[in-house]
Amino acid sequence: MLEKNQLFTAEIEDITSEGHGVCRINGFAVFVPDTAIDDVIKVKIVKVLKNYAYGIIDEIIQPSPDRIENDCIYYKRCGGCVFRHISYEAECRIKDNIVKNAFRRIGGLEPEFEDFIGAKNINGYRNKAQYPVASIDGKAICGFYASRSHRIVSLTNCALQPKIFGCILEIILEYIREKKISAYSEKTHTGIIRNIYLRKGTYSGEIMVCIVVRKDISRQLGGLCRKISEKFPEVKSIVMNINSKRTNVILGEKCVLLYGCDKISDIMCGNRINISPLSFYQVNTIQAERLYAKALEYAAPKKNDVIADLYCGAGTIGLAMADSAGKIIGIEIISQAVENARENARLNHIDKAKFYCGDSGEVFKDLRKKGCSPDIIIVDPPRKGCSEETINIIAKTAPQKIIMISCNPATAARDSKILSEQGYSAVKVVGADLFPRTRHVECVVLLTKSQQ
Repeated sequence: MLEKNQLFTAEIEDITSEGHGVCRINGFAVFVPDTAIDDVIKVKIVKVLKNYAYGIIDEIIQPSPDRIENDCIYYKRCGGCVFRHISYEAECRIKDNIVKNAFRRIGGLEPEFEDFIGAKNINGYRNKAQYPVASIDGKAICGFYASRSHRIVSLTNCALQPKIFGCILEIILEYIREKKISAYSEKTHTGIIRNIYLRKGTYSGEIMVCIVVRKDISRQLGGLCRKISEKFPEVKSIVMNINSKRTNVILGEKCVLLYGCDKISDIMCGNRINISPLSFYQVNTIQAERLYAKALEYAAPKKNDVIADLYCGAGTIGLAMADSAGKIIGIEIISQAVENARENARLNHIDKAKFYCGDSGEVFKDLRKKGCSPDIIIVDPPRKGCSEETINIIAKTAPQKIIMISCNPATAARDSKILSEQGYSAVKVVGADLFPRTRHVECVVLLTKSQQ
């Protein structure tokens, strides 16, 4: 049995999906952050559980060939990145293995694993950022949460965000401090400014600024709108989102337009896309296009095929496939996203796409009763994966192909296993990195109806 504060020499053998290194001491798996495969370290035990333990680096005895110099001063404090201490090539190998291990160990599946899709840009790639606001010594600050906490690390120049985001943040913070507008406190449910939420069109360059508040302060924000719009002509939209609930959910349901338009536009897979504050839109546009291209390759629709796009968001995946298919049906639970999807179809003169608002399982059940029988189903669920009802409805509909796009290989593997027990075969899987330097990894899965 290991004990807290003990020191051991060990070699890192693997990296978990959380980004922690794994070594073995006295038969125990010990998880150690900020390590690399083949590191030889002196590890200090900090927490011991029944079957495993956690440690921290006390000394790097022999560094891994994968190690590089960390280039971010916030890295050890901020909870965003976990791989800034290793080469990007090593990061891609780790993420590729995370995807493969999920399907082999969780799914018990052995599809064809295609070459991992690494990112072309590993910095400044995010088109969206949400910064919580807090008060430190009476001064408003913003940044990101430290790992596994709600303690905010004060920063405005994150390497993953466009540089202009930092410049806009400085203007907003200066204004908040000058006007003495209070920062929100989760503990007491007091204060006003909760979050600063920025979006940017990768191709268009258009920027949306969204100030998330506990109550309406639109009169107090008039001067801020003037300052931002005068300094940053790229800002086409300034919105106030009101979230009065005692919750850690960032956005409320009500948005108030303060300046410009209530949405911005961008290009995705050749289509013009309008984006509102509540719309889901992939945060790495360039990589999302490569991801969707792979999904289209797997789907390989024929001209008369009907494609059903579940969890469709602003309709980007379905619209990207419209030229190749006969009809697109999109389903999404967020009403504003559905409105955006319908608008995006009109903007691009795509009259073969229809979008419905509601729970994917419930809406799809109703569509089936009306005779909807898609040839291909595309599913892009949240991290928790597909609901049992959705999977059952997909299986009963019996499309020839299912294309699963997932931000969580573990739930994708689980859902693929369930579908494999209902008449489908996981044929191909590819991992894709939409979030370089973080622990997150996406994958695309091709499932085909098994021949009886």
